[in-house]
Amino acid sequence: MLSIIPGKSVSQLDKAFISYEGITSLDLMERAAVSFCNWFFVHFPKNENAIFIFCGPGNNGGDGLAIARIFSKTTDKVHVVYFEDSENCSNDYQSNFAKLPKNISKIHIKDFSFNISKDDFVIDGIFGVGINRPLEGIFKESIEKLNRVEGMKISIDIPSGIPSDAVLDGTCFKAAYTVTFQFPKLSLLFPEHASFVGDIHIADIGIHDDFLKSFSNQKFLIRKSDIPGLHKKFHNFSHKGDYGRVIIIGGSVGKVGAVLMASKSALRTGSGLVHAHIPKGERLVLQIAVPEVMVFDSQEVQDYKQFDAMGIGPGWGMNVDISFYRELLSNYNKPVVIDADGINLISKNPDLLKLIPKESILTPHIKEFERLVGICENQEERLRKAKDLAKKHHIFIVLKGAFTCISCPDGNQYFNSTGNKYMATAGSGDVLTGMITSFLGQGYKPFNAAVCGVFHHGLAGELASVVKRRGLIASDIIDYIPATYTQLDID
Repeated sequence: MLSIIPGKSVSQLDKAFISYEGITSLDLMERAAVSFCNWFFVHFPKNENAIFIFCGPGNNGGDGLAIARIFSKTTDKVHVVYFEDSENCSNDYQSNFAKLPKNISKIHIKDFSFNISKDDFVIDGIFGVGINRPLEGIFKESIEKLNRVEGMKISIDIPSGIPSDAVLDGTCFKAAYTVTFQFPKLSLLFPEHASFVGDIHIADIGIHDDFLKSFSNQKFLIRKSDIPGLHKKFHNFSHKGDYGRVIIIGGSVGKVGAVLMASKSALRTGSGLVHAHIPKGERLVLQIAVPEVMVFDSQEVQDYKQFDAMGIGPGWGMNVDISFYRELLSNYNKPVVIDADGINLISKNPDLLKLIPKESILTPHIKEFERLVGICENQEERLRKAKDLAKKHHIFIVLKGAFTCISCPDGNQYFNSTGNKYMATAGSGDVLTGMITSFLGQGYKPFNAAVCGVFHHGLAGELASVVKRRGLIASDIIDYIPATYTQLDID
């Protein structure tokens, strides 16, 4: 997992790594500039347009100057726009300013016309992770002007004005791309900043994972390389019982589709036996649509302990016999997955919280989560409350959305890196419930089940959206679950 370092620790991280590697801070800045330019040349290989690089007085501006120098080797259309005389800037800024070749035009911001065409590039190197207050003065005025001009806008490390670990207060640069160094800054993952951050790309500058971990603040990004090691291995003599016997409980009248999708996704994820607990009058729909699923109602199941895992809540409705739910949670001694109305019922009956089996996995979207913990001002508060809830009740909270966050009983939080906007469609959460339930039933540890479920779910959505785009529906995600195993080379 890739450690996400708090902004206040980045300077310490840089100093420690510089000492460890036996390099200078200028060398590390050069690495960052080279990595940024490599990304740029891949994404814009035939650029013949002007590049305007706006450089603030600190090391983010120093990055911008080094980037300008590298660009100048391939084009004479590089323009540096600076805010302070060099002697008033950081030492590494001064060094890079002195290295600028003569074919780069240098313009003070007060003399800049903001005459930028839609085909030109605007690169933001004004402020980095060190900013801790709202923009003001010439910086605020300039960024507001830049936000009004056309052009392809790219931020170096983080859009200027956004604090690294908190929600924006005031103005910030609005980027189409953010090229962030080594790890994503926490605030880049907040929904409040989606329209300012654009597409996020992580540029490697050579700081290895073990080194990052020593500066970690219990927050991590889940990457593709992390997933294979979390999967169980099966052999040629494995039978359907080894792949788990699971049950999905939910599906009130008219909402049996939620259970249908959760059940089918559990099958596609690899469950050997999938059962559905739905009202008797609704069973025909499910048995015709997914004949592989066995269907029961509450009178037909004598002992729920026979199941390796349970997924509770999809399409369940609020008119549930609470005594049944209470008994279910009290008597089942293994982790369960709770979603949708399973969560909403707990919000209405908070005494149920203490009955949830340890290490169970709750998968709320933002509204369901806030019904559980109260209205939150922003994502920063949601993450804090999710962490507290997970620790207090020794459960996992999967807070769904872009960069879905898994809060764990030990206080760690893991952010997913797969998925896209096309997955915002009815039933997508039901599919995730089925997938995580399936992994639990296959014998995965709850943490592994949550991480694998979230990552494969997002990846299936990405693969499906290649051809479906805005037309993607939850069933498409299910259809592409098997392809995620191929993509990750999971046997």
